[in-house]
Amino acid sequence: MDVTSQVYIAAEAIVGVFSFVGNFLVLIAIFKNYQLQTATNCFIASLATADMLVGLVVAPLAAVSFVGWPNNFLGCVFTNSIVVAFTQVSIFNLLAVAMERFYAIKHPFSYQKNMTIHRAIGANAMVWCIGLLFGFLPVFGWNLGDLVTDEWTCNFVTVIDMEYVVYFHFLGCIIVPLIFIMAIYFYIFSIVRKQMSQIAALEISAPNQPSSSKFKKEIKAAKSLAIVIVLFAISWIPIHVLNTMSLLCGADCPYPFQLLLVTIILSHANSAMNPFLYAYGNSHFKTAFKKMFCRHYVEDNNSTFVPSSRTLPPKRQNGVQAYQDNKSNETLNAGQLSQNIQNSAESDRKSTNNANGEPAFNGASRSSSANSANSSSPTGGSSSSQVKMQIYSVENNTSKE
Repeated sequence: MDVTSQVYIAAEAIVGVFSFVGNFLVLIAIFKNYQLQTATNCFIASLATADMLVGLVVAPLAAVSFVGWPNNFLGCVFTNSIVVAFTQVSIFNLLAVAMERFYAIKHPFSYQKNMTIHRAIGANAMVWCIGLLFGFLPVFGWNLGDLVTDEWTCNFVTVIDMEYVVYFHFLGCIIVPLIFIMAIYFYIFSIVRKQMSQIAALEISAPNQPSSSKFKKEIKAAKSLAIVIVLFAISWIPIHVLNTMSLLCGADCPYPFQLLLVTIILSHANSAMNPFLYAYGNSHFKTAFKKMFCRHYVEDNNSTFVPSSRTLPPKRQNGVQAYQDNKSNETLNAGQLSQNIQNSAESDRKSTNNANGEPAFNGASRSSSANSANSSSPTGGSSSSQVKMQIYSVENNTSKE
């Protein structure tokens, strides 16, 4: 095996690992975080699944096909059709995401009412069915089986018809959806420009208006997904340009074999780029990734990270709970003492008034006031003195703790 083949296979292995790990983390983040379980992220999860399978299946099979395996014709067709199938699923997912963003920004109230997670899952299922059907058309007969000779070797160009690749797959199922996607996003950003002034006026009159912040989140999501689509186009168009040249020009349009390998690696590397874009452009994904890699950090209400203590053992947890219960009881006792202070102060004021010879309505009231004052203290002292002693006792116990 020459150096070029070794470099290509090593590059496919690296791309496969990054694609699988990165997109698997995206799926775990969506699964574990309630904030990420939205209709939009259902489409992101579907795209991440396709990208993860590119790393898990497509990259290894591309390396296997490069060295001429498998020797069976239908097996070789199936191996090379998987690349086309997952490309179809990815582009149709991007089209579905663009339409979902358009719906969310153009008709926000209807979107909130009608776009549920179940409907998003149904749309993703339809995307996968159509994408896989279009991608596996060579397996169903649109291939170069009639041109197989005894000297046949397994390769993409020896089993996949270039007319299918260029006219149907590239022009019909990639370029046309990309045109629709770009038109949708141009329209979305035209709506954004018109409504930015309205949002600014709304923030001046009501800075904490929820509708304006919600619209800003929709705009940010649209921008992030637009970057994903641009990178998809940059990654996949070069390989299809070379395929178009091979079909239309043939030997009259030569290009280096190493360039073809680079474009193949670039197309597969697109699957490894998207997780970094999610982490960079979406604060919720960024928070979820930090939680996964920083086990001793928790998120506060302001979406910042502060150190958190480790999980306490059961005995320590019981001790902490007992301490908190004790503090709660002390708070209740303090409230009762405050009420006792007010009652004793009222009683002392009445006693003082009576001692100064203020008129009493009857002897019974004077007698009952005296009895209540004496009954509040076992020693016959004032009730305020007793309350002060109770407060001193509680403060002394608290200081010891």
